[in-house]
Amino acid sequence: MKKLGLLLLGIVAGLALALNVGPIIALAVTGAIALVSYHYWRKSHSMFAKVFWMTILIISVISSISNIGAFIGIIALIGIYYVYRKWNDRNVNPNVISNDPFTNFERQWNELTK
Repeated sequence: MKKLGLLLLGIVAGLALALNVGPIIALAVTGAIALVSYHYWRKSHSMFAKVFWMTILIISVISSISNIGAFIGIIALIGIYYVYRKWNDRNVNPNVISNDPFTNFERQWNELTK
C-alpha cells in the first residue's frame, strides 16, 4: 500500500513537473537577466547606465516573481526526489547483531566508551 501511494505521488509530481517545464525555463532566463543587469548596474559609472540597468533589473525581477508555475514545478521536482528516496529506502534494522568482527568491535568499543 505504501508503494502505491508513492507511485501515485510520483505520477502526479511528474505530470506537474512536465506541465511546468516552460515556466521553469522562463524563470531561469529572467533570473539570469536579473543577475546580469545587477552586475552591470554595480559596474556602471554614468547615471544613464545606472537607470537603464536598474530598469532592466526591476522588469526581470517582476517577471521572475510572476512565474508561479515555475515554483509549482520546483515543488513537484522536490516531490519526485522525495518519492525516489522513499522508494529506494532500505529497511535496515540496527539492532541485528552480525558476526562480522569489525561491526562487533565497533559495538563493543561503543559499549566501553559509554
